[in-house]
Amino acid sequence: MTEQTLSLDEALALSLNVLERNGFSPEHAGAIARNIWKGQRDECHSHGLYRLLVCTHTLKSGKVSPDALPEVHDAAPGLVRVDAKGAYSLLSFETGLPILAEKARKQGIAALAINHCYHFSALWPEVEAIAAQGLVGLALTPSHSWVAPFGGTKGVFGTNPLAFAWPRPGQNPFVFDFATSAAARGEIELHRRAGKVIPEGWAVDTEGHPTTDPTEAMNGAMLTFGGHKGSALSAMIELMAGPLIGDLLSLESQAFDKGAGATPYHGELVIAIDPQVFMGPSADLHSARAEKLFEAIVDQGARLPSQRRYEARARSEASGTVSIPKQLYRDIIALLD
Repeated sequence: MTEQTLSLDEALALSLNVLERNGFSPEHAGAIARNIWKGQRDECHSHGLYRLLVCTHTLKSGKVSPDALPEVHDAAPGLVRVDAKGAYSLLSFETGLPILAEKARKQGIAALAINHCYHFSALWPEVEAIAAQGLVGLALTPSHSWVAPFGGTKGVFGTNPLAFAWPRPGQNPFVFDFATSAAARGEIELHRRAGKVIPEGWAVDTEGHPTTDPTEAMNGAMLTFGGHKGSALSAMIELMAGPLIGDLLSLESQAFDKGAGATPYHGELVIAIDPQVFMGPSADLHSARAEKLFEAIVDQGARLPSQRRYEARARSEASGTVSIPKQLYRDIIALLD
């Protein structure tokens, strides 16, 4: 057997134990563990229990604060700022979400700017949390400058994920979450750990030549998806989640790291929209029109984004278990020593 099976409860308890044993406060350990647990539950392996290695390494590098409490600033009727004070972003998001939702319901649209945070996580848990409030959610963030612009060979952009959620009464929300790079950095690292080649088009080596070697890819530069289109989206995310909210670009995050190999340090922009305010008295009619769009997609055999993830969630919840490679499990257990 090459896989280690854990119950869902064991996976969450292990995450909490590792994080607290390595120095994170209970508040931060809880927020981080819940996010990691959701990733593993949904079989998003690159953002699941593997990330415990990333979080503890960043803490040991002396970069991330293990216990700084978020500081909330009511910046404007439609804007709340949360200063993470050099900690991970997740507790800041949980702190700011109720205020963001309240502002969105009052104004129709509102933004949450998280500043001075370390960010490692997928964005779909955040936009799903917004959709659970009956709101439309959008989240975007830069990272380290691992990704070359279209036509280039040197890193300028981050993996720069973009996530969106549309609430659907009685159903899982319509959600997409994708990096503007051809693949998430964590996917390349998982290929390296497994001794597998990566697909062509994911990266170039240090000389700018295409490579399928994950180690060469990590040392070289990742590529954007969709050529110039992904490159333009990545630039937009740099601007909106960087200078617009007064935080770092991916190039600046990489420079701040100073070779420590820590989690990227920058900001995050989260937007919430109240469909009831936007749609007005005809909200039910317009919501039904949105459902017809989804029906037109699935009725011809196509999948909605996140469908595989929801199916994985259902499997995990039905079995009550998750599985990870045994070597990864051993590496995680070693963090308890």
